[in-house]
Amino acid sequence: MEIVYVYQRKRKEFGRQPILSDCLAHPSTCLDILPDPQYARNYVERNPCSVEIQSLPDRSEHEVNTESISFTNRGILHLQGGWPKDVDPTDVEHTIRYRKKIEKDDEYLRVVKSLGDTMEHCIKQNNAIDIYEEYFAEINDAIEIEQPWAKSLNVYRDPNPIKRAATSVSWYPDDGHKIAVAYSVLQFQQMPANMSLDSYIWDIENPNIPDHTLTPQSPIVSLKYNPKDPHVLVGGCYNGLLSYWDVRKGSYPVDTSSIEKSHRDPVYNVAWVQSKSGSEFFSVSTDGQVLWWDIRKLAEPTESLLLDPEKNGNIVGGTVLDFETTMPTKFMVGAENGTVLMCNKKAKNPGEKITHIYPGHHGPIRALQRNPFFPKNFLTVGDWTAKIWAEDIRSPIMATKYGLSYLTDACWSPTRPSVFCTSKLDGTVDIWDNLFKQNEPTLTVQVCNAPLHSVKVQEHGKMFAATARDGTTTILELCDGLSRIQNNEKSTFSQMLEREAKREKTLESSARERRIKGQQKRPTSASMRPTAQALEELIKSADDDFFLTIEQAGFQIKPAQQANEVPEVAQSANP
Repeated sequence: MEIVYVYQRKRKEFGRQPILSDCLAHPSTCLDILPDPQYARNYVERNPCSVEIQSLPDRSEHEVNTESISFTNRGILHLQGGWPKDVDPTDVEHTIRYRKKIEKDDEYLRVVKSLGDTMEHCIKQNNAIDIYEEYFAEINDAIEIEQPWAKSLNVYRDPNPIKRAATSVSWYPDDGHKIAVAYSVLQFQQMPANMSLDSYIWDIENPNIPDHTLTPQSPIVSLKYNPKDPHVLVGGCYNGLLSYWDVRKGSYPVDTSSIEKSHRDPVYNVAWVQSKSGSEFFSVSTDGQVLWWDIRKLAEPTESLLLDPEKNGNIVGGTVLDFETTMPTKFMVGAENGTVLMCNKKAKNPGEKITHIYPGHHGPIRALQRNPFFPKNFLTVGDWTAKIWAEDIRSPIMATKYGLSYLTDACWSPTRPSVFCTSKLDGTVDIWDNLFKQNEPTLTVQVCNAPLHSVKVQEHGKMFAATARDGTTTILELCDGLSRIQNNEKSTFSQMLEREAKREKTLESSARERRIKGQQKRPTSASMRPTAQALEELIKSADDDFFLTIEQAGFQIKPAQQANEVPEVAQSANP
């Protein structure tokens, strides 16, 4: 066993520290130790020899993020103040008597006169200089040429533990600082037992807490703001009921339609109608009904229409509506069978209300909207492609190429006539600029990984909202190139639409002429029927050909013993 003992001493106990210094070189060498060749054999010279040395001290990087703060909106009610205790401000007569008493006081006249001089000076200043004048309002800003982009601003998630699909979104009419989002589960018989029925109104600056809650009797499928009164919303429910809310009166609906007079299927779309009262709207469902309503009397619809385009009793379900305020008597309905129905509300009888049928898509129509600049052209989505139509042509004048993912919604830009957006099942949004290119989208944005349900552009065209099946609603901001109208864009796109419409009309007329010529050349059934003599000749010719073929094959034909016997065919002995 080896015993080791280590002696430890501090440096200061070693003795005096040796200090080295420079001195002049001595002419004589004190000691010269030559290298040993034996040791040199153990080493290999490395040439060149590079060594990396880092003289800087090591540093570390840290990131710190502050905690997010939740904001809550509070309201206060300001009442008229400054009245004495013996005056009731709610009593009009009492306040009038008190005002007359004060106006007769000499001190009141003196104070008003002294304040009048100061007020007169301020009024003269305002008349001299307009502090709100915009000096460069008439100058058009130059649009910089840049790559198109879109960035995400906020994401609004369903606050409930059981996540539902965000099926519809509607922008606040005035300035677009709020969005109303409807939440529902559209899969048949797949609603969880404890699922919340609420839908929410969000402030776009606060994605943490909803600004207002809408509590319906059944999950809301479609939701729309009233363009004349932004406090009023109308919603179509999953069980076919229609409800309207006034946010000033709480979370519960002000009125709801009766279940006997409502739809039998989910209400997939609602649209407000141009009226003097601003209280009329209509709805569509897959039960094949279009119903008109008035929120002042929501117990029963004011008018109804059954979607029977072929007039044979086969009702077609509706999925989407479109109403243009400049055309108060016309409206359009997208159907489940992929067709688009042009309707006239003021027709004399119900059978004449459906005026045109457009064979649109291979699947149900998911989106239908007229161009805000050219109302005679409209956009549809119903399968893997988006199509642009003209009212007087039964075939589309423009269409996107078929994609790998199914399209779920589309909408025009309210500020640029040639731009529209489409949402897809793979979670992406395509932005098309027909002036730039038509064969592929100008910009594709991956919004989320879940399938998208709807997309809506803000009235100012700068932002758009996309809702997804996982309950998220994402607001994205567009660049100026995609949101601001360009020079001569309206006239250029109008010429493009007219050119494509003329081309499609020419193709339709040429196809019609070919069909007419083909029908004229085709023989009728009477001319195709042969006479008796011609029929005998055909039979005789066929018999001769048959017998000739048999003889050439080496068979002998024995004569028939009777006229009605079938000739016997015997094989010849000669090969």
